[in-house]
Amino acid sequence: MASPSWPLTLFGTLALAATLGKADNTDVFNFAINLECLEGQFYSYAAFGQYPNTSLLAGGPLATGGQKARLSPAVQTIAAEFARDEVAHLAFLRKAAGAAAVPCPQIDIGGSFNAVIKAALGSRAGDNVFSPYTNDVNFLLSAFLFEDVGATAFAGAIPVLTGPVATGAAAGILGVEAYHGGLLRQWLFNNGDLIVQPYGIQIVSFVQALSDLRAKVGGGKDEGITIPSATASIYGPNVLNFFQANIVPADIDAKIFARTPQEVLAIAYGGDATKPGAFFPSGLNGSIR
Repeated sequence: MASPSWPLTLFGTLALAATLGKADNTDVFNFAINLECLEGQFYSYAAFGQYPNTSLLAGGPLATGGQKARLSPAVQTIAAEFARDEVAHLAFLRKAAGAAAVPCPQIDIGGSFNAVIKAALGSRAGDNVFSPYTNDVNFLLSAFLFEDVGATAFAGAIPVLTGPVATGAAAGILGVEAYHGGLLRQWLFNNGDLIVQPYGIQIVSFVQALSDLRAKVGGGKDEGITIPSATASIYGPNVLNFFQANIVPADIDAKIFARTPQEVLAIAYGGDATKPGAFFPSGLNGSIR
């Protein structure tokens, strides 16, 4: 599908900001609006089978491919809370961007997941078709694709925002995305030996494949849910068994990774920041100011 005139979003704006030091706050908020349109609709469909807050689309189309997920009561609670949080983020960002806020773009929350899983697993994917709405495990693996990226995107945005109000708001949203990501990573680690069907792959290995894919296209800034060998080595081999879990993805200084807009777009577009696809088949919306 041909891209509209605006979908490079902040690619040019924030690339320029890397040189000038700051970006237009509204442009940064608009970049985030696109991501929250994706997350809010995905979680709302998974939890409730619909997206009831259509006014927040601001004239944009409903996402395609969404449906009510078959979830246990415990995971249903997670999905519902995530939905409420992401919808609230979108509402806040629209107020922050004001009249310049962009509509939600075209979003695919159906077949895009299968395409990403096939890219991550390679030949191990076989002929299987992945759906995030099949069961608890598939839903939580799909949510894992988003939450770490959301946190790292806000970590990258904060340094180019202007003023304490804007930076404080971004830090607040970052914190919630990080809480979401930590909850997901803890659940996936605790159940890491379960087999993801019909792939015959343990959850811990499945997650690592998704992390490796994000790292490959997103600047190398990613970790799975078991501790990286490089980090483990600083403790020595005798204590390695005490440090198997990697619930918190972070750099060598235990700080959250910060992704550039290009790195975020590469993940959201399925590999190439300049070619819309995957979750955003027509690209993101936004102005280059």
